[in-house]
Amino acid sequence: MPRTPVKPELMSPAGGWPQLKAAVEAGADAVYFGLDAFHARAKVGFSSEELPDVMRYLHTRGVLGFVTFNVLVFDRELKNAEKQLVHIAQSGADSIIVQDLGVAKIAHDLVPDLPIHGSTQMSITSAEGAELARRFGASRVVLGRELSLLDIERIAKATDIELETFVHGALCVSYSGQCFSSEAWGGRSANRGQCAQACRLPYDLVVDDERRDLGDARYLLSPGDLYALQQVPDLVRIGVHCLKIEGRYKDAEYTALTTSAYRKAIDEAWEGRPLSITDEEERDLEQVYSRGLGPHFISGTNHQTVVRGRAPRHRGVRVGEVLNVTRTGVLVRLSERVRLGDGLVFDAANWRSPGEREEGGHVFGLFDEQRKLEDAAPGRVVEVRFGRGAVDPSRVRAGDLVWRTFDPTLASRVKKYLEPADPVYTRPVAASFLGYEGTPPMLTLVDEAGRSVTAVGETPLQPARNRALTEDALRDTLGKLGGTPFHLADLSADLPDAVFVPVSELNALRREAVRLLLEERGKLPVRTSRAQSESVSPPASQAAGSRPPALHLLVRTPEQLDAAIEARPASITLDYLELYGLKPAVARVKEAGIRVRVASPRVLKPTEQNIQKFLLSLDADILVRSGGLLEGLQGAQRSHELVGDFSLNAANAVTTRELLKLGLSRVTPTHDLNARQVAELAALVGPEKLEVIAYQHLPVFHTEHCVFCRFLSTGTDYTNCGHPCESHKVALRDEKGLLHPVMADVGCRNTVFGAQAQTAAKHLGAWRDAGLAEFRLEFVHESAEDVRRVVSAFRAHLAGELGERGLAARLAEISPQGVTEGSLFVPKEFAELPQLELV
Repeated sequence: MPRTPVKPELMSPAGGWPQLKAAVEAGADAVYFGLDAFHARAKVGFSSEELPDVMRYLHTRGVLGFVTFNVLVFDRELKNAEKQLVHIAQSGADSIIVQDLGVAKIAHDLVPDLPIHGSTQMSITSAEGAELARRFGASRVVLGRELSLLDIERIAKATDIELETFVHGALCVSYSGQCFSSEAWGGRSANRGQCAQACRLPYDLVVDDERRDLGDARYLLSPGDLYALQQVPDLVRIGVHCLKIEGRYKDAEYTALTTSAYRKAIDEAWEGRPLSITDEEERDLEQVYSRGLGPHFISGTNHQTVVRGRAPRHRGVRVGEVLNVTRTGVLVRLSERVRLGDGLVFDAANWRSPGEREEGGHVFGLFDEQRKLEDAAPGRVVEVRFGRGAVDPSRVRAGDLVWRTFDPTLASRVKKYLEPADPVYTRPVAASFLGYEGTPPMLTLVDEAGRSVTAVGETPLQPARNRALTEDALRDTLGKLGGTPFHLADLSADLPDAVFVPVSELNALRREAVRLLLEERGKLPVRTSRAQSESVSPPASQAAGSRPPALHLLVRTPEQLDAAIEARPASITLDYLELYGLKPAVARVKEAGIRVRVASPRVLKPTEQNIQKFLLSLDADILVRSGGLLEGLQGAQRSHELVGDFSLNAANAVTTRELLKLGLSRVTPTHDLNARQVAELAALVGPEKLEVIAYQHLPVFHTEHCVFCRFLSTGTDYTNCGHPCESHKVALRDEKGLLHPVMADVGCRNTVFGAQAQTAAKHLGAWRDAGLAEFRLEFVHESAEDVRRVVSAFRAHLAGELGERGLAARLAEISPQGVTEGSLFVPKEFAELPQLELV
């Protein structure tokens, strides 16, 4: 059944006070922001000490404040996380936005009446994923940005949990929570608020070992920005509870303009009126920040539009194209109006690297056949001149696109939100006035949340001699709420007697009622908090090195499978592009007497739930990669083992224990943990509960954007792309010359793998000392012979026949692009920490 429609909250980003105030004045219902730790935008936000003041300000203005706690939290941080959660609750925050399931569990234990919202970093793309978050205390979930309106509607019909979705701002190419590029290449975890934006770098496309010329497309993983204002009426109809604007790194102008536009759209959609956004307002949204605006995934899959590939940064509004370079300036054919003072940039796309300076500057002169202009309309050919030395004409060429990155007139249109003399966006209040002869007047104000205050006059009312007080006169005086965050929406007056009240007394009564109401709105809620979460407990006992090591192999091609069967490991996991070709492979492994597992997709959308039935029908163990699948399997009849993969993001003992309670026999820790943290996690949960990856090409991006469809076909999705993923081997070559393999899964989602083989060669001894015995080796494009050699090297090491250095050297010989510790690298400062203790 359809949900009962609700008017969605509008939630805006606040990277600091200017953005927060701009959001309030432009009409946000809620803002979200981080504090000085534990959030995914590490360079912006507020201090913990500021939080009570932030919340008082927001609440007096009728705005909710949501604190982002949307990072994975390590075991050594859990005590500090507990303290921060209690502080957030006691400071009046209206919710926390959480990624880590263990943190959600701790928050639910510690501060049970602080609402929890599941972050988009939980990679929630189905009703089952939403229900998993609810298990850990979430009352709302932020859906993945890769969902279409139809997907969102299906989820809304299948669960009653509150839904929140992004409607504007930057898109990550990878599913949030499933990107390990920063971790792999720089030791900076995106799941820890340290994204290095490797997706915004240029790459060459290498198809079947040859570079493919893509014309002006070089930024193959850099998507445009989301703009879903036209979809607001559908989101209102579906019953989405909150519409969210991305942009905590953006400035106050961006916050004000986007908030104002979506405020109007929500109000109009809720009232059943057509959207009235003007062309100028749409241009302003593009001007203030844009990599190219579009609805992208929310309007349905079209891989040709999500990634254009010309540039990775803010472009603003396209205003023309270069025709020629003159002695005094640049000749441009305009597609938009250009004015003196505009900031322009010349976009040469594919012939420059990201590090090079782009040519551009402020327009100093505009000329039409030697006639000086103040501005020039679309369609005209004009000579654009710049200040001396601002533009190097040798680096501008015919055919370059011209973008306006700065519009000086924008400031005047946004100024009212940034420098208001009085509150711009006001909240409704209802007033009730009692005026009885012989008693003091009473004025009651009730705000939009139902809070009520009453102000009482100082002197009893006297009978009127000439002009008695009327309801119209009351409305006129009590409605003078300028300078306050309110407007008078309704008035009821009880005036049984003809009484007289001086206007000065009515004004004083109004001011006192407003003061009382602001005071009431600014009170911080009293919340229950416990001293300590029972979820954080002392280390588990372990028997170091007591179990013989076991190798588990994950293969992705039939050739690799042949070699894996020859090796006779403890298990073989099949991770094939085409799920429905798995049955013969499963049968082969069983016939060989080897335990067989099948790997699930990392993402399951509402229309893909039949994959769960198919996986169960294979009569094999399952490597569970999706939280939604894990939830879906809770009620399923099964007789085989479930192992939780890295994509469940188990970063601490609390999360790991909770996942194990859901039927997993073992869990693979998230790639955000270094090798020592993995060993410490083993001590906390028991080493037999972990399966660690000792060899792999790290899956750095997992994306809905299909490189195969976008660049090897003219199709829009799997229905018309011709499936080039089935016939071509594709890799992305970075600026260092490394080739990163790309593979597609059954849902056409792409995974980009690290070029270098990541190995645990340096850490196997410490892992064995910690009692770890279940080691997985994963293969991507390796040949059958490579599989044999890698397995042989690890077996020799685990048998004591080959030392750590020998193992590392042998693996380096096998991997043509070299090996790396990657995410397992233990920084010196971490290695010097004392033994982990949780008490």
